[in-house]
Amino acid sequence: MQAVARRPRTNHLDLAQRILDVARQRGFEAGAHLPEQQIASLCNVSRTPVRAALRLLTEKGVVRWEAESGYRLAVDLTKQATLATDLPSAEEDELAEMILRDRSARRLDQTVTVGALMRRYSAERKTVLKALKKLTDENLLDRAPGQAWLFRRAPDDPEAQGESYEFRLLLEPAAILAPGFRLDGTRAAALRQRMEALLALPDATFDIREFQRLDIDFHGMIADGSSNRFVTDALSDHLRLRRLPGTYAGVNVFRLKQSLREHLTILDQLESRQYEVAADLLRVHLRLSRSQRPQAASRGAPALFGMISRPD
Repeated sequence: MQAVARRPRTNHLDLAQRILDVARQRGFEAGAHLPEQQIASLCNVSRTPVRAALRLLTEKGVVRWEAESGYRLAVDLTKQATLATDLPSAEEDELAEMILRDRSARRLDQTVTVGALMRRYSAERKTVLKALKKLTDENLLDRAPGQAWLFRRAPDDPEAQGESYEFRLLLEPAAILAPGFRLDGTRAAALRQRMEALLALPDATFDIREFQRLDIDFHGMIADGSSNRFVTDALSDHLRLRRLPGTYAGVNVFRLKQSLREHLTILDQLESRQYEVAADLLRVHLRLSRSQRPQAASRGAPALFGMISRPD
């Protein structure tokens, strides 16, 4: 009887993705050394799960093992936008994604129960509970009394999107202007390279999923740069909601490319420590994104995005 292949553990899969994210954010190039202790420190975990995650990435060809030096990055992450989708998924991860898709499509009510999810997805109780825990840990669900869970409100309808942008308009520029704001230069450089690569693609091959990742990474970098931990936590929690399916639906490629250019212009000012200018540009960017109309670019974006250039 043929043995059934065991799925990787969820924490190893999550850590493998975190390692890729850290390597991408810090601009690691193909061939870069990945010392277990350094990776453990960057991901705030012990070395044991790091070894398992690195073995998983080695099996996928993303990392290679060398007897003399240990693990090294085997690919150029800036040209591998779909690596995350190539990693195997744990059963509870697949169920969590199905739950999110069905909620986004309004096939699930705002409140769900374990029993109802077991019946809907023909899943075991332990798998449902693990999926719900994953979504709760990501602040996408809240535990309700009894056996119920409550979806947090996501910016997936016009009213909620408007409120989301108002929230971000209040906090994101303030994060930049708070005393002690610090930009992670390595992360910014790697992000710039990825944004420029996506911007160079023809409209027909523009990758909206990669745009979503870049958009969240860019605004997450601003949140992480704030010296105020409460601002960082509030923005980070809110940005997690933007990874829900359908959040970017209905926005055309013209606007998405325009948004990338705005990101790059804001990044120019952040790198030059022109924080007040960067905060002003960010406000314009968020207002344009809120309107989601390409023609808005000719009405008020104005000159800010056309006249400010990166200092030599």
